[in-house]
Amino acid sequence: SMSRKLDIPLVATNGVHYTYADDAKAHDILLCIQTQKKVSDEDRMRYTGGQYYIKSEEEMRSLFPYAPEAIDNTAAIAARCNVEIEFGKYKLPRYDVPSGYDAQSYLEKLCREGLEERYPGHGKDLEDRLESELETIKKLGFVDYFLIVWDFINYAKKNGIPVGPGRGSAAGSVVSYCLRITDIDPVRYQLLFERFLNPERVSMPDIDVDFCPERRQEVIDYVRNKYGDEKVVQIVTFGTMAAKGVIRDVARAMDIPYNRADQLAKMVPGDLGITLARALEMNPEFRSQYESDPQTKELLDMCMRLEGLPRHSSMHAAGVVICPERADDFVPLSRGADGSITTQFTMTTIEELGLLKMDFLGLRNLTVIKDAVDLVYESRGIKLDINNIDYDDPKVLGYISTGRTDGIFQLESAGMKSFMKELRPASLEDVIAGISLYRPGPMDFIPRYIEGKNNPDRVTYATEALEPILAPTYGCIVYQEQVMQIVRDLGGYTLGRSDLVRRAMSKKKQAVMEKERANFVYGNPDEGVPGCLEKGIPESVANGIYDSMMDFAKYAFNKSHAACYAVVAMQTAFLKYYYPVEFMAALMSSVMENSSKVTEYIASCKQMNITILPPDINSSQSRFSVQDGKIRFALTALKSVGSAVIDEIVRERQACGEFRDLQDFINRTQDKNVNKKVVENLIKAGAFDCFPGNRRQLIMVYADMMDRVAKNKKTELAGQMSLFDIASGENKKAFEVSLPDVPEFSKEELLSYEKEVAGIYISGHPLDEYRDFLERRTSIRTIDLYRDDEEESGIQASDDRQQRAADGQEAVLGGILSEKTVKYTKNDKIMAFITVEDLYGSGEVIVFPREYERYSDKLREGGRNFVKGRVQLEEEKDGKIIASQIALFEDMPRRLVITFSDMEAFKGAEDKLMGILGESAGKDSVAIILKKENKQKILPKEKNVEVSGTLLGRLKEFAGEGNVTVL
Repeated sequence: SMSRKLDIPLVATNGVHYTYADDAKAHDILLCIQTQKKVSDEDRMRYTGGQYYIKSEEEMRSLFPYAPEAIDNTAAIAARCNVEIEFGKYKLPRYDVPSGYDAQSYLEKLCREGLEERYPGHGKDLEDRLESELETIKKLGFVDYFLIVWDFINYAKKNGIPVGPGRGSAAGSVVSYCLRITDIDPVRYQLLFERFLNPERVSMPDIDVDFCPERRQEVIDYVRNKYGDEKVVQIVTFGTMAAKGVIRDVARAMDIPYNRADQLAKMVPGDLGITLARALEMNPEFRSQYESDPQTKELLDMCMRLEGLPRHSSMHAAGVVICPERADDFVPLSRGADGSITTQFTMTTIEELGLLKMDFLGLRNLTVIKDAVDLVYESRGIKLDINNIDYDDPKVLGYISTGRTDGIFQLESAGMKSFMKELRPASLEDVIAGISLYRPGPMDFIPRYIEGKNNPDRVTYATEALEPILAPTYGCIVYQEQVMQIVRDLGGYTLGRSDLVRRAMSKKKQAVMEKERANFVYGNPDEGVPGCLEKGIPESVANGIYDSMMDFAKYAFNKSHAACYAVVAMQTAFLKYYYPVEFMAALMSSVMENSSKVTEYIASCKQMNITILPPDINSSQSRFSVQDGKIRFALTALKSVGSAVIDEIVRERQACGEFRDLQDFINRTQDKNVNKKVVENLIKAGAFDCFPGNRRQLIMVYADMMDRVAKNKKTELAGQMSLFDIASGENKKAFEVSLPDVPEFSKEELLSYEKEVAGIYISGHPLDEYRDFLERRTSIRTIDLYRDDEEESGIQASDDRQQRAADGQEAVLGGILSEKTVKYTKNDKIMAFITVEDLYGSGEVIVFPREYERYSDKLREGGRNFVKGRVQLEEEKDGKIIASQIALFEDMPRRLVITFSDMEAFKGAEDKLMGILGESAGKDSVAIILKKENKQKILPKEKNVEVSGTLLGRLKEFAGEGNVTVL
């Protein structure tokens, strides 16, 4: 053999893809999921023969009886592999301090300076708190850590990169507040340092920082440059197959119908960290399906083998590790599909290795705040210091209480809006509590909280020592920090130890909680805990307090985290209340690529009486901008029109003045990457309405103009004189393309072109006159079905922003049927998928064969329909409606309302009006409103009409756009 010939020793190995022989089938399904194939597919990747498991030494020796030395060599190589990984010891990078300082003295100097700025005229208690925090930081070995974080946050703030006020428990530290790592006063809001760093339990501090997403990368690059590219790496994350997802994935691979998988996945409770085994225990219906149906049993058995396995790897959205030396000395690295380098270990492993992990998060709201502040300066000349607003401003809090909180951080969801109306927050404390209470679990305590807030004199405390701790939350335990304070002040614990009790309670560690109950009530002299009895609190009262703590503690929220979020909520609310136009413009700029969000916010602007001006090549910017108290539509919000091209056009406009007409625009932008698609889309969006000619005329000539300019340019480049150059002024006109004499597109065409290029209707909506008619007859809007793509980190996930409609609810949706796809079922029946567009966006409706047969004559594209049906929600997708009844707008009795300024105006127009109405007899009634006299008159039945697009068009021409509505 080659081994003998070359005298190189042999080694025997077995390709291993799974651990045990009976994993072969589960592995095959996993392979199908990863390659998006079905088990039944013919031509797919597979590992045949099922031999890819870890074989024992005996099996390997029996497979290779002729080469026993190869097996011995395997063992010899294994013996030579020896890696020792050291856990529990920190490997932090060093921060280079200026000469004359060491890290400790430099940190102290920065904190002293910060203390004077943050707390002018402070007393000894603050000095002491700062001292003891610094002492703990030094003792735990985190001095460099704080300097590193201070440094990159300082860099961001100096360079105008928006940074959040903080997040997580770091806000409980006076050191972070003095270093301006966080921006909320921990003393005023009773935030605790020990919730962040516990002197009695050494663990890595965790400071996550929010940055403006558009500039977050600059901060990461700064850290890379400062500590060395080879030491700073982004962290990998594995998408794992969780309980619900694994059912859908495996069912797809095993070719089990989608509906069945959906039905089973929905039986799994939505608890965080739920497993299939736990779901089978919790849900008897789920268990009986598993036990009675062999196909379901096989499916779920496979699911349980694959549950928790990585489905794919990707770069963690925020995690960055900073190593003291080259990263590959500490962690294995890998290269992602896009060439970026990430670690092969996840965050938790990196923390266990004692390496420094940082979260650089992107928070869209910070961009909104910065843009709004810039727009306020541009449009009003006011320089706002958004970090120094009055967080207890009664006007802003009053505005939040109206529930008009679209675009306000954390308070946007439908549930949150109604909660704010009920809560009527009177201070930032209330907003912090609102954010903490509005999640599954704590919601049960909301009525008690509101009752206490409305009747503070009725709130009772089991013992007076509780009052200072629970007064801010009207006697309810809402925060983890309050649990720590109760254990400290009543039981005499140290704060460090009280944090350990809090952890045991939130993790429901029964044994620890019972042991601590005795310490809390009776004390423990050996461990230096005095206990409640020594403080004069009776045994029964102390036990009662401990019971209610155990009740609340599993739901209690980290107050530091909620307080930071409440600050961002108040800043967005402040801007929306005092500077609504600038705020809404900034808000829409931040969601430009999501046309359904833009539509939703445009609807909010209408309710706020803010005018949205259409895009205009001579006044629009690349983002939404403010002009004379109105919002000017952004040019970059148009499809196929990138911000780079718009920036070029705006620069040209600023340098050489406004564009005069289409020819002038094309001449001046021909070498600025402005291609035909860009020009066509600008015309369709109405950005050239300021030029001579209507949209149809411009569409007919733009291509010809562009071709001539390009041809002329070629001639010039070749050094030849063109006819154009020789011609005199008079004759030049003859070479220019003249506009054909054609009328403008119809209203329908104009709107459909706008929708095509902007994703939304700009100059109106085909349903505008039906707004009231729809509101009275529908129970749901299409946006109520949208899943929110923004997985804004932290507590967003448990907020109810995912969808605003409930699964299984009966609903009525109304709008234009914009698309229809017909499909044949397995037994050759016809069903349809239709898209319904209302004033807010579009939603999908499924029409099964029975309903299709009954209502197919009502399903024509462009028709206006009402759909009654059941809402169907699922994870990761927008919701749908399963139709049960379908009607056309014209099937519903309607009322046409025409408004006149006063009786005189009506009298002058009456004959002509009756003439227009007389041309269209039908079953819809007509009402006349006289504004000045505040009167409404319903015309007699014989004057009833058939409301149609043609009739509405004629009436609008006659009475004015806003004076014609349908109810």
